[in-house]
Amino acid sequence: MKMLRLFTVFFSVIFVNMVHAQSGNVVGEVRMQTKKLEKAVDTEDESAQADSYYNIGETFFKDGNFRKSEEYYAKAKAIYEKLNDRSNIEKTSRKLAQSQEKQNKFIPAISNYNRAAEVSPPKSRVLNSNDVTRLSVSSPEAKEEAIQSNIRLNEKEKDNSALATSYSQMADVNIQQNDIPKAEANLTSAYRISKKEAPQQALEINQKLTDFYVDNRKFDKAIATKKTMLKEDFVKKNSKKEVEQIRELADIYIKKNDPEEAIGLLKKSYRIALEKRHTLEARKSVKKLDSLYSVSGNTDASVKLYRDFLGKLPELVSKDKSLVDEKILEDNEQRITQLEKEKQLKDELIRKKNVFNYSLIAAVVILIALVLFIFRTLKKVQVKNKKIALQSLRREMNPHFIFNSLNSVNHFIATNNELEANQYLTRFSKLMRCVMENSTEDFIPFQQELDLLQNYLALEKTRFADKFDYEIEVDENLNTQSLKVPGMLVQPFLENAIWHGLRYRTTKGFLTLHFEKEDQNLKITIQDNGIGIEESKKQKTEHQKARKGRGMKNTLERIALLNDLHHQDIQCKITDKKNAQGVAVEITYKLLNK
Repeated sequence: MKMLRLFTVFFSVIFVNMVHAQSGNVVGEVRMQTKKLEKAVDTEDESAQADSYYNIGETFFKDGNFRKSEEYYAKAKAIYEKLNDRSNIEKTSRKLAQSQEKQNKFIPAISNYNRAAEVSPPKSRVLNSNDVTRLSVSSPEAKEEAIQSNIRLNEKEKDNSALATSYSQMADVNIQQNDIPKAEANLTSAYRISKKEAPQQALEINQKLTDFYVDNRKFDKAIATKKTMLKEDFVKKNSKKEVEQIRELADIYIKKNDPEEAIGLLKKSYRIALEKRHTLEARKSVKKLDSLYSVSGNTDASVKLYRDFLGKLPELVSKDKSLVDEKILEDNEQRITQLEKEKQLKDELIRKKNVFNYSLIAAVVILIALVLFIFRTLKKVQVKNKKIALQSLRREMNPHFIFNSLNSVNHFIATNNELEANQYLTRFSKLMRCVMENSTEDFIPFQQELDLLQNYLALEKTRFADKFDYEIEVDENLNTQSLKVPGMLVQPFLENAIWHGLRYRTTKGFLTLHFEKEDQNLKITIQDNGIGIEESKKQKTEHQKARKGRGMKNTLERIALLNDLHHQDIQCKITDKKNAQGVAVEITYKLLNK
């Protein structure tokens, strides 16, 4: 017995890392889907990635490896949820729930059946809702009603796999109700339907049926059921499945207390396992036989069995394709894990790159906003400064005009002409009031400007009565009430014409002021027959030359500021007349209405 224990320890060490080997079909399918997954990861096709995960999950589910199927269904579902692919969310959630139910994980299974119901069309919603009810309620009657509803739906849709599952579930409820005949009938129906299209499902249902018979001590029926399974083509063609079924049949004989028949079956399973190079299955048969030999005290047979197995083990392992498949499957799963890590790393790099890019874009936007803010602020400051400058120039015109007017008053007083001085002061005060009222605005009504100019020329005519006459003409097409013009823009030109041209004539001169409309422009023409610009410069005294005049300079600066601030195009042209004495001034600008 000591030797047998040593053999057992030895075998445990050899096979400690071995797990249930998958069939060649499973390995091939997983390899193919792994390649598709690798391509999908390279092309960043998330939908294709989810499809590959789902197909791998399906492969494991059909082979009965529900732990693995749950893992890959969960991965597929996560991606479908991200893509909001409702049809695939429903399909994957249902399969995930079924995998979890197979492992008795009822709470997460209910959650996934619920999720499937949420996103499914009406027909599928009923199916999933029934499964939620079946797992949630404790009443056998409510469970039976939900399962019966699913049976009708599956029959209508001709979904035999789902129909077999529903009959199997109904049998579970029958067992709970202790209704043995109905349980047997439903399991038989489930087996009959499943064996046509789903061999793995048929094996599970057959095992459930045999377990049901064994639990009810109907060993003959259990043996007959298992022998029926051994006659199925899908078992005969799969030596590994055949060995498993023979070993399960042996277990029934052991429970029936017929060890001799069990030993014969286990020897058969051992022999087939050796012939077909199924190392793990051979080991399981050896362990079962050893336990039976131990019970009967047949140590020699046990030692002989182990020696036989040990002698054939090296060659068996070297030629066992299932172990090679297992290694391939393990490598593929490692590759999938590596792909997932690479994808996570790539996603993290993309995330960091996006964070950097977004941060850079945000910084550029903030910088642009700051530059625009500074630019707008500077623009506002410039506009404000220009307005201040324009206001300052307007205010400079007032003392200049007042100074010249007071000189005229002084002239009348000096010549002892008190009456004319009084009349002049009266007109002058009216003129000053008009000037002061309009001094705060850049543009004033044309009629006010015209009144001011008429008043001004009348005052100057009073002083220089023998020097000039004047004429003011206004185009009848001009609306003097609605039109707006720059205040005190024309007056400095009139003053120049009188003070620097007409007053130096030996005979009486003439001054004309015309306002006319040309298209959308106002044209102002000032003409005099004074001595002209060049002659005026020659007649200036040394004091006048040293003193810089501000009137015309201020006016020209005002024109430039008005053009800038109000987007005007005021043009001013001053020329000596070519064929006659005097100066011509021409001012044009766009008409402004209220």
